[in-house]
Amino acid sequence: MQTVTINQRVLPAVGLGTWHMGDDPVKTEQEIKALQAGIKAGARAIDTAEMYGNGNAERLVAQAIKPFEREDLFIIDKVLPQNAGRAQLEKSLDRSLKNVGTDYFDLYLLHWRGQIPLAETVAELERVKQAGKIRAWGVSNFDVADLKELFALPNGINCAANEDLYNLDRRGIEYDLLAWQKDHQLPLIAYSPVAQADSLSGRLSNNPTLKKLAAVHHATVYQIMLAWTIRCGNTLTIPQSSNPKHAEQNVAAGEIEFSDAELLKLEQAFPSPKQKQPLATI
Repeated sequence: MQTVTINQRVLPAVGLGTWHMGDDPVKTEQEIKALQAGIKAGARAIDTAEMYGNGNAERLVAQAIKPFEREDLFIIDKVLPQNAGRAQLEKSLDRSLKNVGTDYFDLYLLHWRGQIPLAETVAELERVKQAGKIRAWGVSNFDVADLKELFALPNGINCAANEDLYNLDRRGIEYDLLAWQKDHQLPLIAYSPVAQADSLSGRLSNNPTLKKLAAVHHATVYQIMLAWTIRCGNTLTIPQSSNPKHAEQNVAAGEIEFSDAELLKLEQAFPSPKQKQPLATI
C-alpha cells in the first residue's frame, strides 16, 4: 500500500472524499456503508467540508465513523473563505466539529482564497491549533504564487498540505506547482482524481491505453487513474464513491505500481503540460 506523510502522520495514499454526499436523504444509508467499506478496506483519511450539503456531508461522516476508533482516522475539514477570519473561523470550526461528532480535526483547510487577508486566516488557524481543536492546517485551490505569498507570512510555513484538482486529464499543476510543493515538503491532496465530477469521466474510462493497463494489472480503469495520481509518493488522493464495492476498489488502487514503460505510455496518452496553465478548479 502506497503511503503519504501529512503532519508526521503516515497514511494510506488513497483516502475517502465526501463531495456531493449528504445531498439526497434517500442515499444516506448507502453513502454511510460506502465510507465504512472504505475504512474497513484500509483508508484512514476522510475529506469533508462545511460547504458540502450545508453540513450534511459532515453529519454523514459522523454516522459513518461511529464503529471506528477516532485516533485511527485522519479527518480533514474545510472552512469557507468568507468564514476564515477572526470574526467567524472558530464559530465555523466549532459547528463542523459538532457536525462530525469529534473534538478535533487532524487537518483543517481554507477551502479557497477569498477577501479576508491570508495573514488574518493564518493567525486564526494557528490560534485554534494551539487550542487543540485542530492538529494541523492547510489550504485548498492554491497555486504557486498563492503558496509563495502564504509561506512569506508569519507561521505560513506551518501549512501542512494543499488540496487541488488533479487527474490524468488535468495535469496543469505538474508544470511548476508539484515541484514547488515537493521542494517545500508540502503534500498534495488530489481531488476529482478520476474526473468523476466533470464530463471527462466517460472519455477517460474508454481510453485504450487505460483499458490495456487495467487488463495487465487486473484492475479497473478507475483504479489505474487513481494509482497514477499517487505515483510520486507526495499525494493523498480522495476519490468519492457512494458504492461500497467501488470504495473498496478505490482503496485497493493503492497497491498498484507502474513500471517506467507503463508510465511512458500514460505520458504519451495524456501529455504533461509544456507551459503554465491556469489552476483548474471545479
